[in-house]
Parts: sequence; C-alpha cells; structure tokens
Amino acid sequence: MNDRLRRLAPPPVRLPRRADEQVSRFDRAVDEWFEEHLRGHAVADAVFYAASALGDHGALWIAAAAAQAGRRHLAGAPPPAWRPALLRAVAGLGVESALVNGPVKWVFRRERPVHEGTRPLHLRQPRTSSFPSGHATAAFFGAALLREDDPLWPLYYGLAVVVAASRVHVRIHHASDVVGGVVVGVALGELARRLVRVGEPDR
Repeated sequence: MNDRLRRLAPPPVRLPRRADEQVSRFDRAVDEWFEEHLRGHAVADAVFYAASALGDHGALWIAAAAAQAGRRHLAGAPPPAWRPALLRAVAGLGVESALVNGPVKWVFRRERPVHEGTRPLHLRQPRTSSFPSGHATAAFFGAALLREDDPLWPLYYGLAVVVAASRVHVRIHHASDVVGGVVVGVALGELARRLVRVGEPDR
C-alpha cells in the first residue's frame, strides 16, 4: 500500500482488549507447541515448507482441479460433466484471492509474526496483512469446491489442513490468522457451490 492510500485508509479493525488478549494467548500457545514438537525437525520442516510454497497463489488447488478434470475425462465423462467444475474452481480461486488478499486484508492490516534467525528452507515472504491467512482461505475454499461428487474428498481436506498449518509452522501467520482463513474459506466455498452449481442438485 503506498503512502497516499495509507493516509486515506480508515483505522484497521481491532478487537476489544479482553478478546485481543485471549487471541494473543491462543497464538502463543499454538506457536509454542509447534516450536516444541515440530520446528527444527527435518521431515516436518520439509513437509510444511513445501506445503506453504505449493499453496502460493492457489497453485496447488488449481493443479488439483486440473487433475480432477483429467481423471473424469479419462474415466469417460463427457466434457459437460467436468469442464464446468474445472472452470468454477479456477475462476472461484481467482475471485477468492482477489477478495481476501485485497479488501479483507486491507480492513484488518494485522502485523505478521516476527521470525528471528535464518529459515531452514527458502520461502516467499508476503507483504500483505497477516489476517486472515490467504493460504488457509484458498485451501479450504478449494477443498469445498473439489469435494463435490469426488471420492477423493478426504484427500483435499487433508491437504488443506497441512497447507493451513504450514503457515504457523513457518511463522508467516499467527494461529488465529489460520483459523480465520479456514472459516472464511469454508464459508466462501459453500457459497460458491450453491451459487454456481455444476452437478446434480444436492439431495
């Protein structure tokens, strides 16, 4: 955000003091758990840093949507059976990203966690607000769309959990940012499913 926009922007949304203290305690407790049990372990670092990198710009979910379309095509489904779902996922992820990483983050403008020292692996450093986590939002938004009529739906949600948790592990988001992102992603995903139907009506 440039200086002119900063001057014109209203004050960021802030929680009441007591609620803010409770959120801070939650964030510290989760961060300490990751520090004690997972950070610094080679396998955990490799998994979470890779998940965090793959979640950039919704790339993982676009690839998953393309793979889902390819599976359906190879199974003999006609284009009308898989193209709308692919288009909905790709377009939806674009709209979700623009909404969350634009006006939503601009409203909150929360500072990101401070990471001291060197990282075990390279990772892109975002410049947007910390709340909500865009990775978590995209992950659960994508999983909500991809789960429709797909027996692999548990895999999508499993990947979503790993991507969301990775943002706490790599100390780019507070745990509450991730929780907020999950809630927003699920809500937007279910809304998109109902507004843009691509399969049989829900029973």
